[in-house]
Amino acid sequence: MTNPMPSMEEAIAKAYNDTLRAVTITGALTEGAVKIGIVSGVAKTISVTKVIEAKGNYAAEDVLSSDTATGDALPWTFSGIFRADNTGGYITTAVIKSETTDLAFRPTMYLYNVTPTGKMADNEANQNPLYADEAKFVGQVDWPALSNLGGMSVSVATASTVGNLPLWVDSASNADDLFGILVTRDAETGETAGDEFVVDLTLEQY
Repeated sequence: MTNPMPSMEEAIAKAYNDTLRAVTITGALTEGAVKIGIVSGVAKTISVTKVIEAKGNYAAEDVLSSDTATGDALPWTFSGIFRADNTGGYITTAVIKSETTDLAFRPTMYLYNVTPTGKMADNEANQNPLYADEAKFVGQVDWPALSNLGGMSVSVATASTVGNLPLWVDSASNADDLFGILVTRDAETGETAGDEFVVDLTLEQY
């Protein structure tokens, strides 16, 4: 006896369940892909490195940047972190690293979907986020204190630490980048001029 042909509804349901099973087995789709009918997003990590001027000790609430000249200082730019313009996603993990050992301050990064206008020069007293940038401001990451066990200084913010993660952020209508301003929450005197700081942001894209 031959098996009856499945109905259209049964065929669609089987195809959908097979797709779910394939995603479960193989893991995430390729970076930037759209998942139809799947709740979770695709993770993308962007890493940005700056050589910090550090010409003087940092007070609490000072900006950390690669230039001390106000007109030349630029934000930390996480280029192409969003899937596309006018989309969004959750920042799930944020890592900050410094080649200087024994740093112990707590960093904060203010995030924007358009280039901010506030102070961005190294060692400046922070005034961010400005109310003039309110429409661009999408949130902030508050890391635990940097620490080390003899190597570089590191701090990691996740959903299980302080830090405001996961944090939903929207992209601008004409850009797929995020911009950050890094600020100290504590004074720091162990800095070394010319050292590198690296910030990794992982975004679950939607």
